[in-house]
Amino acid sequence: MEKRFIYADNAATTPVSEEVLAAMLPHFRTAYGNPSSIYKLGRDAQRDIETAREKVAAALGAQPAEIFFTSCGSESDNWALKGTAERLAKKGKKHIITSVFEHHAILHTCEYLEKQGYEVTYIPVSDKGLIDPEDVRKAIREDTALVSIMYANNEIGTIQPIEEIAAVCHEKGVLFHTDAVQAVGHVEIDVKKQGIDMLSLSGHKIHAQKGIGVLYVKKGIVLPNLIHGGGQERAKRAGTENVPAIVGLGVAIEAATRNIAEKAAVITPRRNRLIDGLLTIPYTRLNGDRDKRLPGNLNISFEGIEGESLLLMLDMNGICASSGSACTSGSLDPSHVLLSIGLKHEVAHGSLRLSIEEDVTDEDVDYILETVPKVVEKLRAMSPVWEKMMKGEKYE
Repeated sequence: MEKRFIYADNAATTPVSEEVLAAMLPHFRTAYGNPSSIYKLGRDAQRDIETAREKVAAALGAQPAEIFFTSCGSESDNWALKGTAERLAKKGKKHIITSVFEHHAILHTCEYLEKQGYEVTYIPVSDKGLIDPEDVRKAIREDTALVSIMYANNEIGTIQPIEEIAAVCHEKGVLFHTDAVQAVGHVEIDVKKQGIDMLSLSGHKIHAQKGIGVLYVKKGIVLPNLIHGGGQERAKRAGTENVPAIVGLGVAIEAATRNIAEKAAVITPRRNRLIDGLLTIPYTRLNGDRDKRLPGNLNISFEGIEGESLLLMLDMNGICASSGSACTSGSLDPSHVLLSIGLKHEVAHGSLRLSIEEDVTDEDVDYILETVPKVVEKLRAMSPVWEKMMKGEKYE
């Protein structure tokens, strides 16, 4: 089969769609007004921002006044955690609850808060990558300020029982935040019905540009200003708005949340075929629950190989993917997500994450299923770890 190019790393980023780009372009050249200006060019820009805000709100089941534009999901996470911690510390609430396998935007923020005198409880996850709401209930204390649990994991794609966790939080009178960066556009979200108090999302995961995000903040929750200066974003986040990106995000989230079930019906069978096909390779395992996962996500560990080599060889064969190993970000440590579900270090290092969308065809699936086994076989043939495994020796 001839070499082809297959992009299977949509959980990392997505290309800007044609309709998003078309909506953005005028704001670079002809509709370039500053939204704070009172003349028509500025008023038009402000109108387009508010239209985008309405689109984001509609996609989440929120009100426009509850939507704040940020630069990315990480900024939104930081604002939600640090802002809540700062505000509620004055009431003696300096305890935060999160999970062990959150995105580093949450974990590193929690580490920062711990250095500032806050206490953080890290909820464990099951070997299937799922959080038990009862564990959240048991962790809540009188001084708990916030619970932050991601909607869907960025590596293994597992979808958490968000509504149940939110119900536990509200029963105990605690605010609930979710990092929904990976979930938006892939699952149905209604912040009111699900009891979500704050939610983070990022545009570049849903075919908007990089550098634009949102923090949803339920009416009645008052966060401290993120940036002081002008009156932008209702005086909460100063700085001239990134109008093209905001407009693009409005178009992107409208498209992403349109026909979610229909898109999943196309993507899920292809994902399942990839899972079934790759699991025929000896000494492999699926990471995360088989069914409670994002439609396009699969994460497979191959014993006896190393993730970075796997990615490089797949790239040589025209397949873009990610690994559960963090070595590609300059660290030799295996993924904290995979360790949290019980994988040994050497197994976690040999994982592959594929995150597909509708543009990955059945023929592309065939190509992946033909290519990956060959790459794994070649890498194992060169691996001293695999050689020891086959001899029944222990890992060093």
